[in-house]
Amino acid sequence: MSVVEVDDRGRFTIPKEIGLRGTKVIVVSAGTFFVVLPLQGDPYEYAKSWLRTDKSTEELKHEAEEAASEDADSRRGRRREA
Repeated sequence: MSVVEVDDRGRFTIPKEIGLRGTKVIVVSAGTFFVVLPLQGDPYEYAKSWLRTDKSTEELKHEAEEAASEDADSRRGRRREA
């Protein structure tokens, strides 16, 4: 675990010991904390052979972000109940 500082522009640097340099990640706001999920390769290239859809990349991204946000809110709610 690492403690990092957020600068005045809202940025922070992930320590190189974590090993995510050059990796695309998804950052999910989960209330008082963030969840950082590394992406392996290009998700669109990976899924295009089996994911059939008429939706644009932007529409799919928006839906994925909404689903991730709802999931994080749900998990945060369950933690408060425990």
